[in-house]
Amino acid sequence: MPLRWKIAALAASTACLVAAAVGLLVHVWTAQDIRSRAEAQAFNSLYSAMNAYRRTGTLTDGAELDPAELPAALRHPADGDRHTAYDGRVDGNLGPSVWAAQWVDGPGSRVLAVQVNMSPELYGLHRLDVSMAVASLVALAAATPLAVYGAGLLGRRLRQVSETAGRICAGDLDARTGHTKGRDEVADIAATVDLMADSLGRRLRSERQFTADVAHELRTPVGGLLAAADLLPPGETEDLLRARVRDLRGLVEDLLEISRLDAGAEQPVRAHVPLGAVVSEAVARTGLDTEVTVANAQRAETTQTVETDPRRLERIVSNLVVNAHRHGGTPVQVTVEGRTVVVRDHGPGFPRDLLLDGPRRFHTGARERGLGHGLGLTIALGQARLLGAELRLDNAPDGGAIATLRLPN
Repeated sequence: MPLRWKIAALAASTACLVAAAVGLLVHVWTAQDIRSRAEAQAFNSLYSAMNAYRRTGTLTDGAELDPAELPAALRHPADGDRHTAYDGRVDGNLGPSVWAAQWVDGPGSRVLAVQVNMSPELYGLHRLDVSMAVASLVALAAATPLAVYGAGLLGRRLRQVSETAGRICAGDLDARTGHTKGRDEVADIAATVDLMADSLGRRLRSERQFTADVAHELRTPVGGLLAAADLLPPGETEDLLRARVRDLRGLVEDLLEISRLDAGAEQPVRAHVPLGAVVSEAVARTGLDTEVTVANAQRAETTQTVETDPRRLERIVSNLVVNAHRHGGTPVQVTVEGRTVVVRDHGPGFPRDLLLDGPRRFHTGARERGLGHGLGLTIALGQARLLGAELRLDNAPDGGAIATLRLPN
């Protein structure tokens, strides 16, 4: 249930409870007041009737001697004082009433009694209850839309903060909530999210700048190392050193590429190219034993073309293939169908944290997937994002990692 409806339901429930509590209190207080006034009226009427009877020997209107309907508690009063009792019986038009009684000539003599009918007052109490119920329903009908509207305003502000946080999680570090109306907890949350985004953006920019600076600084000495390695006499030591220097140069080039992607300095150079041919050539350049399958291979080179940057597409495919061989298991299969390229290996599959959080730099995930710098998938994901393509990583039900690249139309 959306938050606005929860708040509206809470407000409506609160209003109902308040109306019920107020109505109950008014009803109880009014009923007690009616009974108290009836008892006072009966007491006073009995006093007047007793005086008249003793002076003249006649009964005033409403006064009776030993009435049959007199409650049992008043038939034999304990003393000569006046006493009252409540009678809740309903007889025809006569509703609940209050009786007042007193001995005429002392204990043991006849009892003079007066009855005060409370039906008119109780009818008024009933009308008051109905009026309060109707007023409560009207107030509830008016308050509920206002509560929904107010909750909607709060919900929109919270949704704005949530959307901003979601954009930040998706990588949009420039997303900000901005100024929100009011000076309350929601405004504090929005300001905190913006401060968090500012701090996160500064840290990431600092890390990216550091990566770019390190890569640029290492490029020259690594080139010198490679040139010096070429001067060494042939032999096993020279081959080992040359291989390590090449690995170091590849790492530096990867870091430079990542820094350019992070800085947004890269722009694709698009062209219409046959997808199957580009993928097959990219796989062949890796020099790794990989099975390539192109759907409708006889017509693919002439009919299935895509508008993309072929160099960046080759970079993505080669990185996925190398990653599959390095961290997965053979056989490695590449399938091209329509605008989709699928690279699958038969190894242990992608680690769970990689599937949840995406590839991270210098982090290869599970130990069983081998060692490495963890930059290949990061570069492939960055290049795919630059091309407007979708790169999805998953595991096959029967084992093995699956990387699916979908190019835009």
